[in-house]
Amino acid sequence: MTLPVSVLFVCLGNICRSPLAEAVFRHMVRQRGLEDRFVIDSAGTSGWHTGAAPDERSTATARRRGIELAGRSRKLMAADLETFDYVIAMDTENLDGILALAGKAGGARARVHRLREWDPPPDDGDVPDPYYGGPRGFDHVQDIVERSCAALLDHIVAEHGLA
Repeated sequence: MTLPVSVLFVCLGNICRSPLAEAVFRHMVRQRGLEDRFVIDSAGTSGWHTGAAPDERSTATARRRGIELAGRSRKLMAADLETFDYVIAMDTENLDGILALAGKAGGARARVHRLREWDPPPDDGDVPDPYYGGPRGFDHVQDIVERSCAALLDHIVAEHGLA
């Protein structure tokens, strides 16, 4: 892979989890002074919220922790699987959607993973969808995303010798 390393975070609607992961990862990259070494974005496997801003509850939770969410929801495209180095799914359902799209595209180059592959605490491997839950769900998801993104960033930095 050549620099910059490109990372795309994917959830269902691209309004809660994936824009949060994008913003958290971008914040961590900025803190390490590596902004010129990464391209970071997010998308959704569905087009239900195309053009919508991030969910207000995700935005408020992130803001309390000093992270700003930005951007507008967009649907994952086959071209993303050719463009991005890493495509990071929030859960098994999203992973299955990404892999199905990759199969239709015939030859995606992206490395496809679930975010929680880098989350140290054992669990089912999914970042839960907080959309229909209460405020605690958004805090819980942010905790997971922060842990997982920190470990993912460490992995990429080590793998590409970016330190």
